[in-house]
Amino acid sequence: MKNNKCKLYLDIDGVLLTTKNIKAVDHAEIFIDFILENFDCYWLTTHCRGGNNDNLLKMLSEYFPNNIIKKISKIKPTLWDTLKTEAIDFNCDFLWLDDYVFEAEKKVLKENNCSDNLLIVDLKNEDELSSTICILKEKLTHNNNPE
Repeated sequence: MKNNKCKLYLDIDGVLLTTKNIKAVDHAEIFIDFILENFDCYWLTTHCRGGNNDNLLKMLSEYFPNNIIKKISKIKPTLWDTLKTEAIDFNCDFLWLDDYVFEAEKKVLKENNCSDNLLIVDLKNEDELSSTICILKEKLTHNNNPE
């Protein structure tokens, strides 16, 4: 991972947007700035699974100002059909941020010895995105300085 950025797969609902009374999560812009600077970012969300960001960006523009939309337009789309794990490149270093994954997806991660690559985001926790940044920093430090 020294020359290549770790891939980061990112869900939207429950990570960048609240799931009830939908709104942008507090500190979303700081979080977005951090991940774009430190990771090779990909959407892994039902809002974008056909390789095109257009509808996703239109939807997000209802919740984020144009300056943030411009930033997140750099996040790449993914292709998958049934399970989000279909889009993950298991040959690369990666992390996956999601609020909920199916048991079948957890099984695929386990089969690929990647269960620890999944970080569950729980927006019920105060300052969850700030905490997630701290965890991501730890993972980056560990990956750049393996024992």
